Amino acid sequence: MRDLTGRRRARRLGTGAVVVLALAAMNGPWLYRFGTERYHRYEIDRPEYKAANGHWEIVEFPEEYRQDTIHAALLRTGKVLLVAGSGNKQENFDAKKFDTRLWDPVRGTVKKIPTPKDLFCTGHTQLADGRLLIAGGTKRYEKLKGDVTKAGGLMIVHNENPDRPVTLPAGTRFTGRGNGRTFVSRDPVLVPRARKVFDRAGRFVRNDPGLGRIYVEAQRSGTRYETGTQDNYRVRGLTGAEARDTYGIAQKLALDKKDFQGIRDAFEFDPVAERYIRVDPMNEARWYPTLTTLSDGKVLSVSGLDDIGQLVPGKNEVFDPATKRWAYTPKVRQFPTYPALFLMRNGKVFYSGSNAGYGPDDVGRKPGIWDVSTNEFTELPGLSDPDRLETSGTVLLPPAQDERYLVIGGGGVGESALASRKTRLIDLRAPEPRFVDGPALEWGTRYPQASVLPDDTVLVSGGSRDYRGRGDSDILQARIYHPDSGRFTRVADPLVGRNYHSGSVLLPDGRVMFFGSDPLYGDRANTRPGSFEQRIEIYTPPYLYRGSRPSLGAGPERIVRGGSGTFVSPHAASIRKARLIRPSAATHVTDVDQRSIALGFSVAGDRVTVRVPADRNLVQAGWYMLFVDDDQGTPSRARWVRVVP
Repeated sequence: MRDLTGRRRARRLGTGAVVVLALAAMNGPWLYRFGTERYHRYEIDRPEYKAANGHWEIVEFPEEYRQDTIHAALLRTGKVLLVAGSGNKQENFDAKKFDTRLWDPVRGTVKKIPTPKDLFCTGHTQLADGRLLIAGGTKRYEKLKGDVTKAGGLMIVHNENPDRPVTLPAGTRFTGRGNGRTFVSRDPVLVPRARKVFDRAGRFVRNDPGLGRIYVEAQRSGTRYETGTQDNYRVRGLTGAEARDTYGIAQKLALDKKDFQGIRDAFEFDPVAERYIRVDPMNEARWYPTLTTLSDGKVLSVSGLDDIGQLVPGKNEVFDPATKRWAYTPKVRQFPTYPALFLMRNGKVFYSGSNAGYGPDDVGRKPGIWDVSTNEFTELPGLSDPDRLETSGTVLLPPAQDERYLVIGGGGVGESALASRKTRLIDLRAPEPRFVDGPALEWGTRYPQASVLPDDTVLVSGGSRDYRGRGDSDILQARIYHPDSGRFTRVADPLVGRNYHSGSVLLPDGRVMFFGSDPLYGDRANTRPGSFEQRIEIYTPPYLYRGSRPSLGAGPERIVRGGSGTFVSPHAASIRKARLIRPSAATHVTDVDQRSIALGFSVAGDRVTVRVPADRNLVQAGWYMLFVDDDQGTPSRARWVRVVP
């Protein structure tokens, strides 16, 4: 456990620490450290302390089941899918070693799941039937400047033939008409046919060429093969009209850093069969995409780096679970990678400005309300530290009916050392929604983890003060945010630092699990490489140390949206609250699935009848955890309920 600062120690330990301090004065520094640590462990294990602050415990899998977990999703079976893919390790990628684990937190069992593609930095969301949709991942790891040996970059292939598309295989050679240098494609490319353009009188004006994007690189290593300016490239092997109609245009092809490249592959994970099932691939390759479920159960896929390592140029698409197919949205809109996008009660999409990773600092960064059908985007004012939203967290505050959001911390774009202490609140029900500041954090915080709890509070924990935990800057603090008062309450400190590639998931028993952390360095001087945190940590909130908890027994597994369901509970008379909480699918400070919906309820004897709202924008079809809270604010264990249209 990391040593606590004197100020925090004084606040946490109270007057009992006087004895330890006296012993330390007589026996020197070693006894001081040993004594304070031992006393601290004693203090945080006291029942009174747990009842006020909660408690943390570490779960370590057997060595053969450990992995570098990047993504985690709670399945309707109560098990947690832990996805690593190649786990941010080039050697795993090269060896095609892709990992997934399925953890049962009740039985304590772990199972290895065959992983068909590198799902490192994929996107995911819960589907209505309980499956998890997973789309995108890694085609190629980045290469930093200095590691790149062959000049390369983006080639735009033009097809001026309006009668047919052109397919160029991998290995196609492009030779510059001006520079004379030859570059080779790494993948096949399909270039659509040209589009004929006519004027208002119906007269032919021109052909707008079809365009295809492909990554090319020099045949040999060295700086002599770099190009400095745009050039037109002929396609080797083509003759006649085909050679005239098909050509490439590229800007600088150089030894610059090459970013990660994405894949188009998509899968559903079946929680019953416990395996991945392939569905149709996306139209665009994506690495770092966000998947957001819409009111009709279809899934919006946004942003990511494409198959040549560039930010997807606003070509968003929608997955239909009924047909397993993808279709482009009517118009384009570009966001940075992993944008925080939430379905609103009016059917539009709220973008908080939170994001993780890649994209220009002047493209798609401003928060607003997006009408996907018309592409209208209304910016929202008042956001503090607007240049520090990358790696910030956003959570829909409970209950979801209130449409209030909390934006937490964040940092400057890229590897910036800037980090924000701000939290920002916005009420989307207001006549003119506007961000206002919430309670400040003690430190500027990147990568905060936030989980909605069944008592209508939000646990906010972890993060780091610098990019990927540089300078030993992990923040070992946790707070509970109270939406009713707008205040934070400090609770027990986590035992493990969490920064990049970390997250949290609410479990059906009311506890919260934390996973991952991928620091650049392992010391304050930034000289020793960091190591991926493979341990899982569980936080038990104070509400589970109040003695008995209410129980929720037999009842329906399916409830029609707008309908009701009756459950047996011997504690029915003490119940004061009922909530439906959508299970999390978390990664990279992004979890747009979680939401807690207030239910109307009535009590008769040992029966509790809950009523599900009819609004499909509020209650998306799918599986939920149903919690009831008693008059002490203690939640039951959840029952799984499927809401159907």
